[in-house]
Amino acid sequence: MNNVIGRSSCTSILIGKKASLTGSVIIGRNEDAKTAWPKHLAFNPHQDNVKNNHFKSKDNKFEMDLPETIFSYSSTPEWTDKYGVFEEDGINEHHVAMSATESAYANERVLAVDPFDTEKGILEEAMVTVVLPYVKTAREGVQRLGEIVEKHGAAEADGILFSDPDEAWYMEIGSGHHWVAQRIPDDSYAVVANQLAIQAVVFDGNDFMYSKDLKDFVYQNQLWPKNAVFNWREIFGSHDDSDLHYNTPRVWIGQKLLTPSVEQEPQDFDLPFIRKPDKPISIQDAQAVLSNHYQNTPYDLTNPKNKNNATFRPISVATTQESHLLELNGENMIHWLAMGIAAQSVYVPFYPQGTKVPTMYKYGKETYSTNSAYWVFKLASTLADRDWNKYGTDLSNAQDEAREKTTRLRYEYDQKLAKESDPAKRIGLVNEANEKMAKTATDIFKELSAKLITKQTGDSPLRFKMDPNL
Repeated sequence: MNNVIGRSSCTSILIGKKASLTGSVIIGRNEDAKTAWPKHLAFNPHQDNVKNNHFKSKDNKFEMDLPETIFSYSSTPEWTDKYGVFEEDGINEHHVAMSATESAYANERVLAVDPFDTEKGILEEAMVTVVLPYVKTAREGVQRLGEIVEKHGAAEADGILFSDPDEAWYMEIGSGHHWVAQRIPDDSYAVVANQLAIQAVVFDGNDFMYSKDLKDFVYQNQLWPKNAVFNWREIFGSHDDSDLHYNTPRVWIGQKLLTPSVEQEPQDFDLPFIRKPDKPISIQDAQAVLSNHYQNTPYDLTNPKNKNNATFRPISVATTQESHLLELNGENMIHWLAMGIAAQSVYVPFYPQGTKVPTMYKYGKETYSTNSAYWVFKLASTLADRDWNKYGTDLSNAQDEAREKTTRLRYEYDQKLAKESDPAKRIGLVNEANEKMAKTATDIFKELSAKLITKQTGDSPLRFKMDPNL
């Protein structure tokens, strides 16, 4: 875990193809770290015969040799690699998506016998970089990362999301060398919030993958009785009072949005990992989950009553650097990316196979600048924060306009691409579409900021109005 930024607050969602409205497999996550820590978008090219391809972490002493062939992939790296790469999420040329990581916590019983190797084990910052460019299916992604954990060790407890057009997988690292992964049923979804979430593990069949000696490790160290159902969450996970305010309520609100027919409590420790939705889940529904801040509930942080006395930590918070949803449907791939706080930003439906990054998505450092997409969205949200009741409608209107226009552009270019078979012309169309969608969204939010600044000139405490009684 990065000691400078301290990532421990993400929220994830995984949706099976029969649970989604369009038959897409969808995975996504909010990347939470600091209130001012920009991200960029990157399109990493295919490379062959890369000699001495070796990864060496800048965050700890983890390192490993990598294959000579690197598949092309999209990603969202940090503005600086001083503390590690943190590519976090992307889709590669073989239509495999990966998002890493959902920080989690293991219990002291497990860590007493298989502690994390914080010095040389793999960390979040390296995972996408050493896995995504080298796999052709989601299962291969799970297997590759699992082998790395078993060989090199892990430095932290994490949840990692994988998908391809057929399957979604959620993998959890529960100790220094042990992990498990579960295939999300096609008709179901999962919402995860900083807890080891997988429950009963089935060792026969194709729906689970796990470290080679997982059962022997658990039974030999008397971590669980042999005659009981092998419950990963109970064996490896933690149950802390802070979970009831920080983690569990986020799962509750996600399930409440997608399966409102089931009545549950925000502080229920037994919320299931897998749920079936009441209706097919659209990409907009998934965006609504990752953008949620308990609106329309008593726990909404935008309610002045909760400003300094909040009950539950919401999904969408000020520390979100970016929020992404990776949608795969046959040959169609969409890297939905919202810079900054999802609740105050907009998801742009980028083509991950692009070769030119839209200009403003390449820039942005820790200090505010006008040339950065991250800071364009962050400025608008900061201005709206001064008074949600007063400026929330302006923000909402800008979001609606940006969603409508970027989604329409994506549709139009999908139609153009369907008629074009020449590879070079297809890449040209993809790059053109990405630039137009990016510019459309950032222009709308620049206009929003201009409007909010203009309006807020009247909010000064130095306004003077003569007392009529004088």
